Amino acid sequence: MHRKPLLGLINDYLRRFPDEQETARRLLDFVAANPDCFRRELLAGHVTGSAWLLDRSLQRALLTHHRKLNRWLQPGGHADGDPDVMAVAMREATEESGLGGIEPVMTEIFDLDIHEIPARGDEPAHFHYDCRFVLRATDDHDYVVSDESHDLEWIALGKIHTYTDEESIMRMIRKTHALK
Repeated sequence: MHRKPLLGLINDYLRRFPDEQETARRLLDFVAANPDCFRRELLAGHVTGSAWLLDRSLQRALLTHHRKLNRWLQPGGHADGDPDVMAVAMREATEESGLGGIEPVMTEIFDLDIHEIPARGDEPAHFHYDCRFVLRATDDHDYVVSDESHDLEWIALGKIHTYTDEESIMRMIRKTHALK
């Protein structure tokens, strides 16, 4: 079953972050109930992969000022049928940053988030069941702003709150401090 590796990663996440049980169980239920959970054509929602992309020193994160949502967020996007959500996160980080050297800091899911995407054009409002991986840029200087962004910026973890107050971003900052 193509969903089995993701279900294993989510169960592992549940063991590591029991305080986030509600989100993890909701994602587990969604993936178990929807064989096509990796396809954006599933109108109720779909699995996405995101990158908490840090510099070599783990002191700064690369955030994108998302063009459609007009908010500072981590790079990420649709799985488009790919059940390897870490590969999705790596692909999205590369596509949205133009950085050549990106490597995983760990292979486990770093954070889970479920958030609603507003309706836009013919696309109804839906949920992104986001699996986030912590990655490190080995060459963190020459990023390129993609068509999906207004801007990109390396931001010191202690200053990210001046760009966004999104709880999911603040949670990833707290988790990053535990990595060191």
